[in-house]
Amino acid sequence: MAVRNGAIPLVDLSDFESTDQAVKQKFIENLADAFHNVGFVGVTGHGVPQKLIDDFYTSANKYFSLPTETKLKYEFPGAAGQRGYTSFGREHAKGSNNPDLKEFFQICRETENMPEDERNPDVDEVPEFVELGKKLYSKFEERGNVLLSAIAIHLGLPEDYFSKITENGMSILRAIHYPPITSEPKSAIRAEQHEDINLITLLVGASAGGLQLKTQSGEWKDVIPEQNEIVINVGDMLQRLTNKYLKSTTYRVI
Repeated sequence: MAVRNGAIPLVDLSDFESTDQAVKQKFIENLADAFHNVGFVGVTGHGVPQKLIDDFYTSANKYFSLPTETKLKYEFPGAAGQRGYTSFGREHAKGSNNPDLKEFFQICRETENMPEDERNPDVDEVPEFVELGKKLYSKFEERGNVLLSAIAIHLGLPEDYFSKITENGMSILRAIHYPPITSEPKSAIRAEQHEDINLITLLVGASAGGLQLKTQSGEWKDVIPEQNEIVINVGDMLQRLTNKYLKSTTYRVI
């Protein structure tokens, strides 16, 4: 297991799918150690096609480049930010009076009997955006469940323990845009410090830096994903399910 810049460990998910049981077991141990001691890990060999990631980000950039009044067509106040667009400065981290300096678009799971007005909106101006997002959502869910199965084995649980929990769950895919700052903000933090509430979060770095995690000693460390790497962090639900054995670590974006 490698560690870059003293920040987070790095593992290769393909090791977990190896036919060599020693390689597989070492992956499980390294992943569990990272989640126990750091709460974050970088993952290569994850199996999410880079072209799908790149195509999605290209379409997301097209969407966020649209005029504000056009983007607002896809903001639905009654959706509580679970689908569609959330405009700049609307979201606050828990305990912060300052809005985050970002806008985002969320794509939710669609189920067979879901009412039409609860489904993901079609973006007429960038028709490929949501369709690519749905494909990426499915791939992230698939590979995320593989990671969770490794954790289940480490905890002495059935390998499919977490996949049964996440089946038909309400996970979301969030495309986040941090626009250039044109006036002095109340806070220089683009996304205030917080922890995630879910089981795990998969973070894909589309551009240069800004992500920082807070160490147990209270120091902020930069997390800069390498090419073809996904950063995974433990959320509050997984921390609670494991009685704080796995750590939901505070992080921010500057």
